[in-house]
Amino acid sequence: MDFNIKTMAEYAAEGKSPEVLFWVGCAGSFDDRAKKITKAFCKILNKIGVEFAVLGQEESCTGDPAKRAGNEFVFQMMALTNIEVLNAYEVKKIVTACPHCFNTLKNEYPSLGGHYEVVHHTQFLKTLMEEGRLKIEGGAFKGKKITFHDPCYLGRANNEYEAPRILLEKLDAELVEMKRCKTNGLCCGAGGAQMFKEPEKGNKDINIERTEEALSFEPKIIATGCPFCNTMMTDGVKHFNKNGEVAVKDIVELLAEAEDL
Repeated sequence: MDFNIKTMAEYAAEGKSPEVLFWVGCAGSFDDRAKKITKAFCKILNKIGVEFAVLGQEESCTGDPAKRAGNEFVFQMMALTNIEVLNAYEVKKIVTACPHCFNTLKNEYPSLGGHYEVVHHTQFLKTLMEEGRLKIEGGAFKGKKITFHDPCYLGRANNEYEAPRILLEKLDAELVEMKRCKTNGLCCGAGGAQMFKEPEKGNKDINIERTEEALSFEPKIIATGCPFCNTMMTDGVKHFNKNGEVAVKDIVELLAEAEDL
């Protein structure tokens, strides 16, 4: 990218602290597809002048997959290591583009001594928009049909349904809701550490079922707010040989495109 992203260590060396810490997460750091989501989010924050930092090499996995797979011991070891780093920098506010990181940092770190204000990137961008710092002109998407897939750990686990939709409404697109949405949403199939294993035998994989539902509305774009969901829905679209017609994109990527970043 054509700008520098500072680490918390660099801010600390200057005796300063950023407005917010961006928790990148494993997917956003290492998965080639999810890296694009990370870059899009950073470009938006940089453009509107939000002072943010990352932990860089000091960031480790939140421990979510270990906990969901049933290994509480490994989860607590990972969490306590992260909390030690976060507390050393006196971090107050964290934003992340991964609902799994969001849920774990927000709801499971406090009992281990990690008390922070944690927001999902859609919530953060919605707040920036309400404050007048972020202005979205979505003419590029005018008339395009978009359907949004609710991430489990953002929606049903944390009751956030409006922030993603408020952002999407700014794109001038035609929003269509799937039958199973919001509190009745269907999982993409990657939660509970299922992302890292092959599915059990059955009649149909969950991500195929969910993608089939999305494609029935003939959208141009399936919007997501989670890197795991993005992977599963992309695989589903490929399964139906629709990847030349239907794009799977994170909301922040759509906003970055609208701003031509």
